Amino acid sequence: MDVRGTVAPGFEAVRDAFVRNFERRGERGAAVAVYRHGRKVVDLWAGTRDVDGTEPWAVDTVQIVRSAGKGVAAAVPLLLHQRGQVDLDAPVGTYWPEFKANGKDRLLVRHLLAHRAGLAALDTPLTPEEAADGVSGARAVAAQGPQWEPGTDHGYHAQTYSWLIGELVRRVTGRTIGRWIAEEIARPLGLDFWFGLPADEAHRIGRIGPVEPPAAEGGGGTLRLRPKRAVVDAYRDPDSLTRRAFGAIDPFPDENDPAYRAAELPASNGVATARGLARCYAAMIGEVDGHRLFAPATLTLARTEESAGPDRVLVVSTRFGLGYMLHGPAAPLLAPGSFGHPGRGGSLGFADPESGIALGYVTNGLQKGVTADPRSQALIRAVRSAL
Repeated sequence: MDVRGTVAPGFEAVRDAFVRNFERRGERGAAVAVYRHGRKVVDLWAGTRDVDGTEPWAVDTVQIVRSAGKGVAAAVPLLLHQRGQVDLDAPVGTYWPEFKANGKDRLLVRHLLAHRAGLAALDTPLTPEEAADGVSGARAVAAQGPQWEPGTDHGYHAQTYSWLIGELVRRVTGRTIGRWIAEEIARPLGLDFWFGLPADEAHRIGRIGPVEPPAAEGGGGTLRLRPKRAVVDAYRDPDSLTRRAFGAIDPFPDENDPAYRAAELPASNGVATARGLARCYAAMIGEVDGHRLFAPATLTLARTEESAGPDRVLVVSTRFGLGYMLHGPAAPLLAPGSFGHPGRGGSLGFADPESGIALGYVTNGLQKGVTADPRSQALIRAVRSAL
């Protein structure tokens, strides 16, 4: 395997784990980056740019990272709160009057971020064109009645998160979330990250697609790949909240379609490099080249538990802070204080303030699973061994 990039002394185990992902865990093309205390210590890439191609992954290759982008999207309302523009305990309708419909007048901003809004699914799914048009999604969630009383329980808002968070940001700032991130986060930090891939960057993106994971390895601390029966049943049942939440866009979009990539869907279509994800998370927990995103109080909000226990959508037990998955059995990160977000199929971004670690992992080979991909878990174990 021709692995390109650099590894700082002491982090060689991460390179070894990255190579083993190709040799043993079905990797096709991927990149991983790690920052520690604001300094890049790992920056590696290998394999093919397209999941079904032969062109090598390049230093500037970007990929759709699915829900790993949710962690970058969540930073926006938290930063608006930090600047005094959003009250997390205010009703969403304060900023978005149409949202009050169907019993949502007391639904709070923090409920959106912690997946407690009860709006995980739509009664009438959107077409891919409607989902991407910048108007229909916001109208749909504003009109939608909750699936449970807001604030009383939690369930992963797999797709509706796009329009809930995106429209809140637009109402408060007058800018789309993609533009806000480009101007306020990506440009100052020099990040390769977009919601709405610009046409002049489209030549850099690779094709993503499903790949079958290899047979489960014996020993070695790897995760069991066979899901529980309840999880399997939830994904198979077309009437389950699980299927309806992930099916809020129907039919499922072609994620390699340039029109889909150009849309702004913060729940699902963030485009990034591994170093872009890692650098963003590094700036959430500390200074990176003179820039810092989260003040200490905002960092506390991001990783203070708001939701925990059985997830109405994912079925397994999950933990969320305000916009971020927290370390736990369903989403193992580096340590108990870690926070971040995985993308269904593999990609991951997270930070651990205590160790100063921020990691970004991007792949084009989408394996089954939502929160604990064996490839990213192997990389996390390698980082832990280096500390």
